[in-house]
Amino acid sequence: MANDFPQVEFKMPKINPLLLKIGIPGVLLLLVLATSLYQIAPEEMGVILRFGKFVRTSDPGLHLRLPLGIEQLSKVPVQRQLKMEFGFRTTEPGIRTEYLVSSSSRAEARMLTGDLNVVDAEWIVQYKIKDAYNYLFKIRDVNSTFRYMNEAVVRGIIGDSSVDEVITVGRVRIAMEAKEELQRLCDLYEIGIEVNQLIFQNVDPPDPVKPSFNEVNESQQQKERKINEAWSEYNQEIPKAEGEAEQMIRAAEGYAMARVNNAEGDAERFKSIYREYARAPLVTRKRLYLEAILEILPKVDKKIIFDENLKNLLPLLNLNKEVIK
Repeated sequence: MANDFPQVEFKMPKINPLLLKIGIPGVLLLLVLATSLYQIAPEEMGVILRFGKFVRTSDPGLHLRLPLGIEQLSKVPVQRQLKMEFGFRTTEPGIRTEYLVSSSSRAEARMLTGDLNVVDAEWIVQYKIKDAYNYLFKIRDVNSTFRYMNEAVVRGIIGDSSVDEVITVGRVRIAMEAKEELQRLCDLYEIGIEVNQLIFQNVDPPDPVKPSFNEVNESQQQKERKINEAWSEYNQEIPKAEGEAEQMIRAAEGYAMARVNNAEGDAERFKSIYREYARAPLVTRKRLYLEAILEILPKVDKKIIFDENLKNLLPLLNLNKEVIK
């Protein structure tokens, strides 16, 4: 049977030998340049591996490496502030940040306190990579290890605290202790991480027991409010009573001192009068009589005519009759 298909001949196009001489080295040169030049951002550090072995690190800027896969580059954000969330996940950051709470995140947030109560604790850890070599090569899957370390540390500290401390007054202390313990573990395992801050976003009892817990908490707050009001009234009345008592004591002391001073003055005055009387009894008697008259006469509203004896005594005291009216 004769073959009815037409015969097709393929011919290779003719390539200029000069083009091959220039093109192949050019492609190789571009490939070498593309695999040897690399850029490190200001917040990063480059780690260079030669055939899988660490050889050096690179600071921010433009650098060269051995091409064609001989040296491999890993970029580590050593100056970037990183964070890890527990109990929730941020789905859309912004002015109104949206969060997602899944079954796995809810499981890592549920913990048992020291007084056998259950709480849901949500927290954030902010950290930086301080050693790029340790971060890449000391521990496999360092992010998962760091997450497990966080859960272990926070669960241990909350397990040693009461539910009231965890929910109210002890949150700051628990956060500080957890940060210090987490940093100690990072230094112990040499994972190259520096913990900057550990913040509890929300610590509440689980939803099934939240109404009962709120009622108990409200009763405790009312009790504390009444106690505070009683202490406030106490702090107002007691200092006031103490001040009044102190005032009365000072007034009595002042009155006693005045009486003593007056008595001492009268005694000194009597002594001085007695000394004058011993020197001149007649003159002293007349002087005392005149002083008594001078003290009494201003209180009398009518005109008084002096007798001859009073007129004769006035020159003794160098007085003028116009003084007495």
